Amino acid sequence: MDVNSHAEELASDLGVDKEEVKADLQNLLEYSVPIDEAKQSVRRKHGGGDGGSAPTPDAVDVDEITTDHDGVTVTVRVLTQGTRTIRYQGDDLTIREGELADETGVVSYTAWQDFGFEPGDSLTIGNAGVREWDGEPELNLNDSTTVAIAEESVEVDREVGGDRSLVDIRAGDRGRNVEVRVLEADEKTISGRDGETEIVEGVVGDETAKLPFTDWQPRSEIEVGADLRIEDVYVREFRGVPSINLTEFSTVTPLPDPVSVATDAPRLSVSDAVDSGGMFDVEVVGNVLEIRDGSGLIERCPECGRVVQNGQCRSHGAVDGDDDLRVKAILDDGTDTVTVVLDDELTAEVYGGGLDDALSAAQDAMDKSVVSDAIADSVVGLAYRVRGNLSVDEYGATLDATEFTVADDDPADAARAALAEVGE
Repeated sequence: MDVNSHAEELASDLGVDKEEVKADLQNLLEYSVPIDEAKQSVRRKHGGGDGGSAPTPDAVDVDEITTDHDGVTVTVRVLTQGTRTIRYQGDDLTIREGELADETGVVSYTAWQDFGFEPGDSLTIGNAGVREWDGEPELNLNDSTTVAIAEESVEVDREVGGDRSLVDIRAGDRGRNVEVRVLEADEKTISGRDGETEIVEGVVGDETAKLPFTDWQPRSEIEVGADLRIEDVYVREFRGVPSINLTEFSTVTPLPDPVSVATDAPRLSVSDAVDSGGMFDVEVVGNVLEIRDGSGLIERCPECGRVVQNGQCRSHGAVDGDDDLRVKAILDDGTDTVTVVLDDELTAEVYGGGLDDALSAAQDAMDKSVVSDAIADSVVGLAYRVRGNLSVDEYGATLDATEFTVADDDPADAARAALAEVGE
């Protein structure tokens, strides 16, 4: 995007300094404001009004949209719509967002004002801006965009509406509706953008999966054991897994019948689990190859809980660390490897003693490594069934274990069975 050319055009139209206009544009673009919306904002700032109407771009199919387009006209069907508030330059703005489709494909959108459409509507949208979002083009509907009912209904081979099972929820989803049972719910106070904020965090489940959630406007209906229909949520990634977020626009309705909840986590090969990009509550079976450095008796920062190395916390500098137990084990099932992390309770189980026992052993030996050595002697080479939450990032795959038990089946057989099931 050539900001200079946009700035030069605006400066000429408005009769103001180009550098001032350019600075205004760059400031808006840094906040991911679409270029058309940014130009309109600069025009209004300098008393230029709306600047007239630009010619409507040629119509394109959804699968032809790229980030090289400045603007497009599309005839589409609205699949989903979610509503939420974002903070922009100190102001709260209400946006609508979701997915649009035609027979060629699907594209996400953000509407910076209420155009009055709903899921299921067939629309012709003119002069929609295009930007990149999560590596894909996204349409931006702003002051320069026109929205009209399409002359003919747009038929698409896509599900209209936001209803989804938890197993189908993905980070980046907007306008989703779920029917779930609340499994965990904890009230917390956090430092939000407006100071201290009360929220509720927890876990919900249905018959397909379990996922974490955050309610940013705590509702009395959300309590452990409640069966609820929750409409208009958005989904973001938290610690490598999809997390459901309720806003002031979300609605919560008690259900008359109980929601069935899966008791078992899906068992996958390590390769398939890693390829998912992150999963909440998954099970794998494999052999422990080694215990990594940073296992056994460790120290944590009393401020943030990070592991302290040589008396230094990455966030708080020199600190007097609190003693703790942890295991970081490499698990291999023949398809891939994953780092399994055990908390203090699971570490105590495999070690055969708690923190006091570990401190005593390290004091007697005058060496903390005796604790990790003892753990390695007890688990390396054995097959384990591991259940927990998987995150995948540029540093690799990590499975924070909630269960860690000796496996009663062969990891290679389990991996082959999982791969065969996926291939069916």
